[in-house]
Amino acid sequence: QVQLVESGGGLVQPGGSLRLSCAASGSIFSINVMGWYRQAPGKQRELVAAITSGGSTNYADSVKGRFTISRDNAENTLYLQMNSLKPEDTAVYYCNADYRFISPLDWGQGTQVTVSS
Repeated sequence: QVQLVESGGGLVQPGGSLRLSCAASGSIFSINVMGWYRQAPGKQRELVAAITSGGSTNYADSVKGRFTISRDNAENTLYLQMNSLKPEDTAVYYCNADYRFISPLDWGQGTQVTVSS
């Protein structure tokens, strides 16, 4: 079973940037579509970005143009570059398989992103 470990979160001012990483203990090459999710306090977890094994991407409207998802299949790592961050981006961020195509794996602990001045 693949285990997922997210990192790279922190406190950043509005307009700032962060790069999140997701290290998988096993191969993610066979998981066609991986994604980044986030969960803000009192809200449901939402999928914000997804990427296929071939590199095709799609994004939630709320992050389009600001976030970039990428993956390194050889290193079993998923990334999320987040630019022009807004306070409403504050959430715990998780990586996992895209639930629209495959049942998610066990969830990792996530990484906290806080956007505040």
